Amino acid sequence: MKRLSSITLLALSTLLATFADAAAAAVTVNYRDTGVGAPVLLIPGLSGCAHGWRGVVPRLEAAGLRVIVVEPLGVGASPRPEGADYSLTAQADRFAALLDSLRVGPAVVVAHGVSVSMALRLAGRRPDLVRAIVALEGGPAESAASPALSSALGKAKLASKLLGMGFVRGRFRGSLEASSGNCDWLDDATLQAYLAGPAADFGAAARAFRAMAQSVEPDSLVPRLPQIACRVSLLIGGAPHAGALPEDQFNAMLRGLRRLTVEKVDGAGHFLHEERPEIVAAEAVAVARATASACDAYALGAGPRGVAPAVGR
Repeated sequence: MKRLSSITLLALSTLLATFADAAAAAVTVNYRDTGVGAPVLLIPGLSGCAHGWRGVVPRLEAAGLRVIVVEPLGVGASPRPEGADYSLTAQADRFAALLDSLRVGPAVVVAHGVSVSMALRLAGRRPDLVRAIVALEGGPAESAASPALSSALGKAKLASKLLGMGFVRGRFRGSLEASSGNCDWLDDATLQAYLAGPAADFGAAARAFRAMAQSVEPDSLVPRLPQIACRVSLLIGGAPHAGALPEDQFNAMLRGLRRLTVEKVDGAGHFLHEERPEIVAAEAVAVARATASACDAYALGAGPRGVAPAVGR
């Protein structure tokens, strides 16, 4: 399968690149493209980054899947340009343009937190690109970020100057721990990776999240949920934690989505892909096999009759 040319990165089996948004050449998003097979698109939440999928990606590749990790505009290492459209719909359209550029699809889309709303919008606007969705602790949010989040980042900029980055890291670690059911995943290297993007310029990060909070969606997602025909698997953490899926969004999914399944992951919190990557990967593989085309099914180990073997938890 054709890849963008870069001998060094191909030799490392990792493609790190930027993709120009069709509406504005200056707007780019970071993505990684690895593996060969049916495509899976991984999208971190607003506080996440590509590093967060490190426990999931190798499992998907081992199952014979092509894995594309994309960081939405303003997230992780993706830029935070002023004046850009940070709406959930614009983010979904960027993902569509990326998949079109790579000439892949339909893909299984695995999204975390608010990015689930982007995935649902992508499925509604471009059903030809989405085979199924694995939703991790997220639903049909109508706003990308709260004003409180941009305010917190603005304060982090001041705190980093007055109190040092050690103070900021401690506060950020505390927020991640409060959102987790099991904090074993949160080591110093991971904390550094999560902070790297915003810490490079807290002012730009605060402005980007402010733009997300103020962005206006072209239409509401909840009334359009019945139009989404693909399978949606919702995984939610079973342990008490901050940042859980709001009840109104959960109920909207139950009422509106025609092919919704729900699974509670005991002992886990909001960061399911970090706390239980084996479960997230197994669900993505199972969904890929269950929705595979005839040619994909054989490559994924389902056999010529398309009967998928059981996936262990």
